[in-house]
Amino acid sequence: MLLAAGCGSSVSDGNDDASTAGDENSVENGNDDEDATGTAMTITNCGRELTVEDAPNAAVGLSPSQTELLIRLGLGDRLVGQAQTSTAPLPEDIQAEAADVAVLSDEAPPTREILLGAEPDFVYAPTSYEFTAEQGFASLEQLEEADTIAYIATGGCFDRRMEAVVEDLFTDLENMGAIFGVEEAAQGMIEDAQAILDDVAARIDGLERPSVAQVYVEGNTLTAIGAGVEYDIIRKAGGDNVFGPDDDAFADFFAAQINPEVLANADPEALVFAVNDDGHEQSTRDYLESTFPDMTAVTEGRMIAISGADAYPGTLGNVNVVQQIAEGLYPDAF
Repeated sequence: MLLAAGCGSSVSDGNDDASTAGDENSVENGNDDEDATGTAMTITNCGRELTVEDAPNAAVGLSPSQTELLIRLGLGDRLVGQAQTSTAPLPEDIQAEAADVAVLSDEAPPTREILLGAEPDFVYAPTSYEFTAEQGFASLEQLEEADTIAYIATGGCFDRRMEAVVEDLFTDLENMGAIFGVEEAAQGMIEDAQAILDDVAARIDGLERPSVAQVYVEGNTLTAIGAGVEYDIIRKAGGDNVFGPDDDAFADFFAAQINPEVLANADPEALVFAVNDDGHEQSTRDYLESTFPDMTAVTEGRMIAISGADAYPGTLGNVNVVQQIAEGLYPDAF
């Protein structure tokens, strides 16, 4: 699940024209009207200009992360669909609000026919993969023809996926606030998230940073993470990534399958691994402990399981998992 959306984003950007997202210091929020209330504005998203004339009333969250964000902004009554629902459960405190929202797909993005059949005026996706026409999904062009605004999480933009940072979420929140006219709610969520990041930074300031490898295990296949928002999450949590975008294996994509010997030679002091459910967590622990019994992370018991959904671009979980990993790396600081 961790890699499904991310790996898919390498297939196509969902648009015939390559898009360019802003770099880390100039992420585009594209709001041309500082006093916008959700009407008559232009938002720049993944290099595309989205014109919003009226606040959307029929939105679809193309993953649980995006559905959650819209609900927490107070927009649950504007949802006409949710998708990829089996990839991660919604938090218990908002499940009731999504109970009556139509489920358009469970494991994969909805097909073109199903999505267009819901007649949305706004769709919100974690990556560009959800608009890959080759996979049978509605393309950005087809949605535009249907007068549907398609928004991609900033960190999941095709040309930004490798350089995404946690704060890209704030760009999305600002844009959602402007598009739907809920700026106050969006700003409150940004402030709450920033407070968590600031607290983590203050607690670990000056402490020795342990080496960390982030991996994903499926059966006996070992995948390492070396770029993207996942890389930034480890950095903000106080870890020194043993794999990074300067490594050849991660020059073009944020994840790469590796031989166990590569990880063994790196001998990280901590392991972070993404899981889909309790069963996947246990099987991953079993694999890591049996394959790397002498690894420092294993012998010292610093093996931190995170929800794969929390590593998706543009999710509130990006912030929460920074805190979770930091607590695992520096238990005495929390």
